[in-house]
Amino acid sequence: MITSAAQAVLLLAVASPFYAAGAEVAVLDNGMRIHAQHIERDGSRVVLHTSETGKIEIDAARLASLEHIDDPITIAPAAPSLPVPAIAPEKSVRELVTDAALRYGLPPELVHGVAQAESGYLPSALSPKGAMGIMQLMPGTARKFDVDPSNTVQNIDAGAHLLRELLLRYEGSANGVRRALAAYNAGEGAVARYGGVPPFRETQGYVERVIGLYWKNVKSASLGPVASATDAALSTGTN
Repeated sequence: MITSAAQAVLLLAVASPFYAAGAEVAVLDNGMRIHAQHIERDGSRVVLHTSETGKIEIDAARLASLEHIDDPITIAPAAPSLPVPAIAPEKSVRELVTDAALRYGLPPELVHGVAQAESGYLPSALSPKGAMGIMQLMPGTARKFDVDPSNTVQNIDAGAHLLRELLLRYEGSANGVRRALAAYNAGEGAVARYGGVPPFRETQGYVERVIGLYWKNVKSASLGPVASATDAALSTGTN
């Protein structure tokens, strides 16, 4: 499985004057280097978030530069001997997504982000281009993995399998996770043609959506029942 340290820097966000997520290094005017999960600017102050709860505030004038680190991703070996059942067991779609993520050594939060962005967990989802089901398998992908895309278990398994292959393919490349997500959406050919995330509005929006969902899922997982209770309260609240 991808290590917890790697998960902390898994998704590399586009740097902006206001927010930078992923692995960032703030270089101060005295040469000191501070690693941060994300960095915020607040007027004349810069806030370096070094962990879920830790932060350091400095004068913006002391920030000499920002450096982005594209750490390699370590993916655990899959379980090749574990068969994929042809008939879905009595499990929810979310449980099946988690099972598939663990089977392929992937962070469940990332695979859930893809499932959410692709179909909102709907087994009946069908795109105008013919992508089917929860993980929106194209017919060619279904044939590649020899699965029935209308079968929920097989659909989810093939989607996680494809995501694993793409993460391994771009492992060590600049913005490798972004490239993998772009390839999941637009195909490996488009990523190769443009040398990275292609300039398609749909693909760029998709990558950002999955990244946002990943971090939201990480936060929800860390909060556990508290987050679920809060979400339920917000969903039933009045405007």
